[in-house]
Amino acid sequence: MTAKQDKISQRTVCSLLSKLDYSLQANKKTKEGANHPDWDVQFEYINNKVKSFQKDHCPTLSVDTKKKENIGNYKNNGKEYCKKGCPVEVEGHDFPDEKLGKVSPYGVYDIGKNEGWVSVEISHDTAEFAVNTIRSWWYKMGKALYTEADKIRIPGDCGGSKGYRTQLWKVELQKLANELNKVIYVCHFPPGTSKWNKIEHRMFSYISQNWRGQPLITRETVVNLIGNTKTKTGLKILARLDENTYRQGIKVSDEEMARLNIEKEEFHAAI
Repeated sequence: MTAKQDKISQRTVCSLLSKLDYSLQANKKTKEGANHPDWDVQFEYINNKVKSFQKDHCPTLSVDTKKKENIGNYKNNGKEYCKKGCPVEVEGHDFPDEKLGKVSPYGVYDIGKNEGWVSVEISHDTAEFAVNTIRSWWYKMGKALYTEADKIRIPGDCGGSKGYRTQLWKVELQKLANELNKVIYVCHFPPGTSKWNKIEHRMFSYISQNWRGQPLITRETVVNLIGNTKTKTGLKILARLDENTYRQGIKVSDEEMARLNIEKEEFHAAI
C-alpha cells in the first residue's frame, strides 16, 4: 500500500482486522510456570503441622492484611438493593480525603475455631502493627479459648510485612513470644501461592460481600461492617480501631538479630 502511495484510515484498518478475527485484548494471566518439586511436599508438611497443633488444642492462625480502603463517600464495589433509579450517590473521583485518609484492616483467622479478629489501622501497615494485631487477638479472643496452649502456629504466604526476610517481623514476634511465654512457629508457603492463605477465602471474602455497595463513610462504619460479618458455617469476627502510631523504616541492628531465639524447623527454614 505504501509503494502505491495509497492512503488508508485507521477505521478501515480496524475493520479489516476484525474480518480477520482480530480484536483488542488485554494480557491474560494463565502461565503459572513450572512447579517446584518441593511445593506439594511443603504444603503437606504445613497441613500436617496444623492438624497436629489442633489435636493438641493449640491455635493455628492465618494472618494477612486486606487492601487499603478510602474513608468517605466513595464507590464500594458490588451491588445492593435500592429503589429503581435511586442508587446511592457517591463522589465521582476516589481522591483520598485529607482528614479521613485510608485504613488498613489486618486480620487474624483462627483456622480451627472459624473465628477471626481484625484490627483497623489508621497509621502505617508495618510488621509492628501485624504482630500487635496477633497480640490483640490473643488477649481479646485466644486467651479464653486456649487456656492450656503453650505454642502458636502461624502458616501463611511470604508477602508484605510478615515476609520471611522481614527482620522487624522476627523481632516483634520474639517480643510477643516472651510476653506470652509461648513458642511461636511460623511456616511460609512457597512463593507465588498467596491465594492459598486461608484468611483470604474464609474471612476476607465474606467481609467484602458484607459491605458490598456500601460507602465506607467513617472508620466506625468499617469496624461495624467487619464485626457484623457472619456466615452459615458460624464465622465470628471481632474488630476494633487501632489508633496507635506505627513508624515506617525502623532499622533492626545485627545485635538485635543475634539475640533472637530462632530455630529452624526440620523442613526448610520456617522463619
